[in-house]
Formats: sequence, C-alpha cells, structure tokens
Amino acid sequence: MSDAPAIVVKDLTRDFGSFRAVDSISFEVRRGEIFGFLGPNGAGKSTTIRMLNGLLLPTAGEGRVAGFDIVREQESLQEHIGYMSQRFSLYEDLTAEENLDFFGGVYGLANDRLAARIDEVLRLVGLTERRADLTRTLALGLRQRLALASAVLHEPPILFLDEPTSGVDPISRRNFWDLIYAMADRGVTILVTTHYMDEAEFCDRLVLIYQGRLIAQGTPGDLKGLVQDAILAAYPDRLGEALEVARSLPLISDAAVFGRGLHLTAADPQAAGAALRQALAARDITLERLGRVAPTLEDAFISLIQRAGEE
Repeated sequence: MSDAPAIVVKDLTRDFGSFRAVDSISFEVRRGEIFGFLGPNGAGKSTTIRMLNGLLLPTAGEGRVAGFDIVREQESLQEHIGYMSQRFSLYEDLTAEENLDFFGGVYGLANDRLAARIDEVLRLVGLTERRADLTRTLALGLRQRLALASAVLHEPPILFLDEPTSGVDPISRRNFWDLIYAMADRGVTILVTTHYMDEAEFCDRLVLIYQGRLIAQGTPGDLKGLVQDAILAAYPDRLGEALEVARSLPLISDAAVFGRGLHLTAADPQAAGAALRQALAARDITLERLGRVAPTLEDAFISLIQRAGEE
C-alpha cells in the first residue's frame, strides 16, 4: 500500500459572494485513519466536505483525494470515494434492497457483482432481514445504516460521513460507530464531521474549524493539552442558581453544566475556587465538592473557540 496520504488539503478556500465560508485550511489524512472534522454548526465543515467530494469548486487552494485532484479529476475521484450526507440520500418509496440496487447502478455495478455486494453490505449493517421493507417504514437509526450501506456499496477506499448521527439516539450512534471501526479495520480511510464530543474522542486525529478557519489539529489528547487555563469541577446542591453565580464572578472565564455538576475555567484556580465558595455561601447554596480536573475534549473545544474569537 502506498505511504502517500489519502487526503491532502492546501490553503483550501471557498467564498459565497462576499462571505468566506472556508478560509485557507490545510491538513492531511493518513490512509486507514478515522479523521474527525470538529466544529460548531456553520463553521464550514460541510462546505469543505463538498469540495473534497468534487461537488463544489473551491475559490482558491487545492486538494487531492485518493491521489486525484478535486478540480481536474472529479470523475475519477467519484469512483474512489463514498459519501454519506446529513440528510441520507435515500428514496423512501423504495425498499432497502431497491435503494441499494439503484445506487449500485449509479456506481456502475451490475448483475452478479451487484447482487453479491447488496448481500454483503446488508449483512455489514445488520439489515438482511429488513431488505424488503419500504425505507420510509424504517426507524431513523436503520435508515442511517442503509445510507451507510449505499455509500460503501462500490467498496471505496475513502469514506466521507457528514454529521451522520445527527438526531439519532445514543444507542444507534454507538452501533453506528462500531460499523465505522469495522470499516477502518479493513483499511478504509474515514473523514467524519461531528459536533458530538464523545464521537470526536473515537477519532485517531481531529481538526477543529471555527468560522471557516482551522484553529487546531492533532489527537484528542493533543487538543486537550492546548487548554491553557485550569478546569474546576464543582458540585453544588442547586445547580441552576450556582451556574448563575459562577458566571457572575470575574475570576471565572467560563462556566457550563457538565453532568451533575459544573465545569469552570479559571486562570487562577485557587483564587477562583475561594471566590466561588464565598459567593455560593452568600446565597445559601451548599457546595458538596470542588476540585481541579483534567480538561475534557468539550473543555478544549470551548476554550479553543473562545480564544479564536478573542483573537
């Protein structure tokens, strides 16, 4: 297998009139890697995916996917990639098998080869027993699996998943990621966009994009290591009121609900902790526990975006 990266992006830019949706981003994705594209809604993730798929021309910059130029070799590129969009491009009035038969024809599969691949992908996503069901009757998590089956029907070496689990229940999301791991184990390169922090933890490497700009990249651990301020975990008895108090304190730069408690960001954790205890006591709010914790990926996400916004 070639050591060349599966995806190479250099200064990729896309403008819509006077609005710059993607602003000169550069990164590489290694073969067989699960590569996460992380960012808030409207950050430019989907626009980047569409450019890398050859569905949208860049305004400037360049990209190569599976060795093919995303502008000059779009036809060859399409044969080597699978794409699963946020909205699952399925025909609801067709059965699961009929959808796969249609997409197989689009990809140039036919006859025995197509029939064999339909059987294989239905087994892969656990839909063999539902092959004759109308797509509109399938639960959202099952339609998600069918969309994945259609994207990998032609055995592409590179797979793009654009927020594939948006709106899907946690169990279906976890099952879907089991499928992603299985494909990565087979050597498929996967680029997935998400805004779920737990999903981002599953990725080998990540880029964080904000307002069209790439503001950080590395492993999940690398991104956590970029958090400059301390993170305090606080567990008060009246969570909502305590959150208001924490956000009113100048020594605490950010406060958010995290599970049954709060995560607080502070440059001086000792002084911030003392100020919080005093302010909560003044409101008769009991603080059951307060201590410094290692930053989570969500902490890193918030911290890096805030820093980028200030800059």
